[in-house]
Amino acid sequence: MKYYKYKWNELRGDKFDNWGFSLWYFEIGNDQFPSRQIEIYENGEILKYSEEKLEDEFGFLGDQKLDLTEFNGVECTKEEFEINWKR
Repeated sequence: MKYYKYKWNELRGDKFDNWGFSLWYFEIGNDQFPSRQIEIYENGEILKYSEEKLEDEFGFLGDQKLDLTEFNGVECTKEEFEINWKR
């Protein structure tokens, strides 16, 4: 597994725009699909998705391969990902 984080500097574009910008974390398998995903918003809201929770009324686990050559994220450690997963 590889771990990445990405600062999303755009609002959601829905009724939850007041949550602010977000920091996204991805756990990516060899198939380059996200297996777990975390979204942390400026207002403190945290969304988490995985195979156990694919979606809810706020969003869903990414269903597209992450093209790492075009992805502007930064690789992070498994420990950093896990700390945020437990929040």
